[in-house]
Amino acid sequence: MDKKAIITFLLALIAIAGQAQKKAGAQKEAQQTVVGQISITAETSLNAQRKVTAHMTMDDYDGPIGIKLRGNSSLGNNQKKYTFELRDEDGHEVEAELMGMPAHSDWVLLGPYYDVSTVRDPLAFQLWRDMGHWGPRSRMVEVTLNGDYRGIYILCEAIKRGKDRVNIDKMRKTDTSGRELTGGYLLRIDTANDDDATFPSKVPGVGEGNFMTQVTWSCIYPKKKKSLQPEQIAYIQNYIDTVEQVIQSDDFADPKTGYARYIDVPSFVDYFIHTELSLNADGYKRSAYFYKERQEPDGSGGKLFAGPVWDYNLAYGNAGFANADNPEAWNFEGASNNPTPAMWQRLLQDPAFRKAVKTRYQALRKNILSDKAIDAYIDRHVRLISPYLAHHFETYPELLASEGEKKDGRPQGLFGGGGFPGFGGGGFPAMPDSIPQFGGGFPGFGGGGFPAMPDSIPQFGGGFPNFGEGGFPGFGEGGFPGFGGGGGMGFNPFGAYRVSSYEEEIKIVKDWLHNRLAFLDRNIERFDKDWEPRIQELKEIKAPQFGGFGGFPGFGGGEGGGFPNFGGGEGGGFPNFGGGFPGF
Repeated sequence: MDKKAIITFLLALIAIAGQAQKKAGAQKEAQQTVVGQISITAETSLNAQRKVTAHMTMDDYDGPIGIKLRGNSSLGNNQKKYTFELRDEDGHEVEAELMGMPAHSDWVLLGPYYDVSTVRDPLAFQLWRDMGHWGPRSRMVEVTLNGDYRGIYILCEAIKRGKDRVNIDKMRKTDTSGRELTGGYLLRIDTANDDDATFPSKVPGVGEGNFMTQVTWSCIYPKKKKSLQPEQIAYIQNYIDTVEQVIQSDDFADPKTGYARYIDVPSFVDYFIHTELSLNADGYKRSAYFYKERQEPDGSGGKLFAGPVWDYNLAYGNAGFANADNPEAWNFEGASNNPTPAMWQRLLQDPAFRKAVKTRYQALRKNILSDKAIDAYIDRHVRLISPYLAHHFETYPELLASEGEKKDGRPQGLFGGGGFPGFGGGGFPAMPDSIPQFGGGFPGFGGGGFPAMPDSIPQFGGGFPNFGEGGFPGFGEGGFPGFGGGGGMGFNPFGAYRVSSYEEEIKIVKDWLHNRLAFLDRNIERFDKDWEPRIQELKEIKAPQFGGFGGFPGFGGGEGGGFPNFGGGEGGGFPNFGGGFPGF
């Protein structure tokens, strides 16, 4: 190499280093130092189906928004979650920066009700971004709604297509053939949503104890109700079918004709590492996003990418089901709450994939995933929100337990061994003589289950979805009345433990992460040696059809029992859930 070439090469390296330093500096400048304040005034009651007009005021925005409740089981919480879009005076969407985050119209307010630490979602998003991918940027804020303080929230970017979000090509209605048809697409594995075009996987999911093995894919961009064309949904469904069937084929590991031809392997490696670290109770099987790029003119590219990441409030040891509190469990093996896509256990059968995981993981452990780096992020978060915690816990006192409410550090909760909140430690309470046995319904509803609702009861506001405007009727935004404090669920019914102080919670989170990383260290070290995944047989199990039974078993049954008058068969029941309560 001559002198001129050497100088050119060095200048290029300096330029790259300068860009990296500029990027790092920008990230450092964007570090939040003050919790933001958001005040929202809504003209009508909020619901989970349609955005209502409201006005939002914060440091860098003062104008109209459209806002609605979000979530499934979380709709019953005292602290709600919200989706909102920025609007102009005529009701049209507008884009704007919020708290230094790039301009867009669509945003989310996550209420960390299930996460006493408030750090789990921000940590998961930050780790994914630090690993080199787009993940939702977030800021900590306090929210006031119609003059009522609603607590500490996470203001974050919604997962949407855009140059500063999931940066894939825009699809037009006319993109129905050729290269234009190949992307971009934004997909999700989750429960079905009427707003999205869904299709079933052709490969059964895995997980011991599942009552069904059907995995459901949704195309969330292009949107079904806006621009998605029949050719487009047919194309992306066929592509996903091909990917999943190739991964299960005998030659799946062939570098030219196997899975590497269809998926972006580095993103799948990172998604595996990120998900296994989190041990998210919903990992791989709920809120699991993917996107597909458009092919290049030369035919290259156009592969399926794993990510971005979303919904980690039940991660990092916070859930008492699906083995999610056991730092020595594997997420890819699945559990009994929802089927886990079988592609992950199959990918781990390829020594090349395991080698890629080991190499990447060990590199990340030196910086981004080091104990020191993760502890430092949590410490910064604690310093940021500490001045605001007292007001938050005064608003939701049920989040912290007295020592007498804890049982060997375990929760008094739905999955952790104590029943529904507000009912002590043993499930539903014994019914007084004035209320017949559970052939007679919930206490307070007389003797006949949930009664037919009179016309005078307004539209549904909170609680479980799919009962009209967002939940159980007549309970406004509060969800389930009498379950602790404000007309909603009294604490995290899915939790693995309860704490008496914020400091105790932070220590538990840190200790759990240290133990989890130690487990991954020991096992991933063996990924190119003697480690093999536990493989579960693929078999189709269809969801049972509910709708004509006379109540939940053990509750008295019979024609008068159960939950009548919600549209089920003769005995009532909860119809059309295809497998239980949504979000469970």
